[in-house]
Amino acid sequence: MGLARRSFRLLPLLFWAVFFAYPLWAIFRLSLFPDGRFDGSGFLNLATSSYYLETLGFTVGQAALSTLITLGLALPSAYVFVRFRFMGKKLLLALSTLPFVLPTVVVATAWSALIGDQGVINTALITIFGLASPPFQIERSLTLILIAHVFYNYAIALRLISGFWANQSPHLEDAAQVLGAHGWRLWWEIRLPLLWPAIASAAALVFIFTFTSFGVIVILGGLRYATLEVEIFNQARNLFNLPMAAALSLVQIGSMFALMLVYTRLQKRTPIDLFRSAQLTRSPKTWTERTMIALTIGLIGILVFSPLIALVIRSLQGGFSAYLRLNQNPRGSVLFVTPLEAIGNSLMFAVITTILAVILGLLTAYLIQRRGILDALFMLPLATSAVTLGFGYLLTMPGEIWVIPVVHTLVALPLVIRSILPALRNLPPHLSEAAQVLGATPWQVWRAVDLPLLRRGLIVGATFAFTVSMGEFGASLFLARPDTPTIPIVIFRLLGQPGATNYGQALAMSVILMIICAISFWIIEHTSGDF
Repeated sequence: MGLARRSFRLLPLLFWAVFFAYPLWAIFRLSLFPDGRFDGSGFLNLATSSYYLETLGFTVGQAALSTLITLGLALPSAYVFVRFRFMGKKLLLALSTLPFVLPTVVVATAWSALIGDQGVINTALITIFGLASPPFQIERSLTLILIAHVFYNYAIALRLISGFWANQSPHLEDAAQVLGAHGWRLWWEIRLPLLWPAIASAAALVFIFTFTSFGVIVILGGLRYATLEVEIFNQARNLFNLPMAAALSLVQIGSMFALMLVYTRLQKRTPIDLFRSAQLTRSPKTWTERTMIALTIGLIGILVFSPLIALVIRSLQGGFSAYLRLNQNPRGSVLFVTPLEAIGNSLMFAVITTILAVILGLLTAYLIQRRGILDALFMLPLATSAVTLGFGYLLTMPGEIWVIPVVHTLVALPLVIRSILPALRNLPPHLSEAAQVLGATPWQVWRAVDLPLLRRGLIVGATFAFTVSMGEFGASLFLARPDTPTIPIVIFRLLGQPGATNYGQALAMSVILMIICAISFWIIEHTSGDF
């Protein structure tokens, strides 16, 4: 019985080895040993090709620019949330996190619906002023990519900085003000050095997310603005140049591991309590302070809510006709199945992913509790892009439909573990000991004592797994067969085709996916008070 229990607990390690390490090893082998012998020509081509060097430079440049803009908006907003009390503050902070659970295809489609050539703003301006062409022509541009990235990462930076700031004693600033430090001098000499660990940690995390951005880039930018992620997909699926795709993947993996190492070290120096802010807050007293609050609320409204509202408005432009056509697949369509069938595929994959991720996440949490060194091992999928994982699966398990929920599970597993592990570590040991003294078997102790106390963490983890699976795009685009697409893949294919019908169906599918993710977000916020 003891051997069987130990073997069962080692199941997560087996899953990690087969479905994470093995695909990455296949990429490593293809890039450096394509014919069984060492061959560094792929990396030589990367180092000597101006195209690939420009692609790497653009990947780093757009990530750095996105990070700077995000921090530039999040830092003043953090000051407002930490220092002032105002109506709806907690709700606004919670809702600002909604983009974190939205799939990239929904984000890209929402911004296109707001300020694209056919978006709400351009359509309104053309109608009002009788213009011949859209006044804001920023589709397929770096500007739209940067806006979408800020939309995605603003709340992350806001929470990290404000959470750290709320834990700092206000006495240091008070003393500096008494000694004559005011205005920019107070910011430059006191606040920024004090907040530097949180700012650096937030910058590293935002840079990681934008460095590996795929859905936003490929939908809003296309191959003209290709990053490493997009180029890996292009080389593997469009050009069938697998050795080059493998070499690019290794560069991506190495870069991500280095970035994650930097972020991990920064995070250790940044103790954060996201909800300990009441001790510093006060009501605004001057018009300047009230204006700052109004500008922050306006920024969140424009940045977070306006594209989502525009998405719904554009999807209903012809009534509910776009939704009613989701069960249709006209002759000559780019799709092999109806959009409604794709919704069924996504739901099926999400249910399987949720079951696998919760079981493996629970087993992994127990394993990490006993051997904490394994924690970093199971966090490695966070440092690996979904596109790279999809390419690894394409090399090792091509054409297998069951691989899709497996890779979704791998992507979701770190979030599930992080949801369960704190609850597991907080289990009071005396309850289990008392149950054992009363004659309960280990299974009865777990079912009657541990499981009820772990329920909230399991619900949050299951919700994360379901949401991640519904919105996963990069790996699924590699692995899905034509007859088994998911919702994000259908949206991507419809957006790539001309015609109002295709565009309307893409908008309707995006709204459905947004609603599903919003419901999941509500469950997470109301189940876990310290999310």
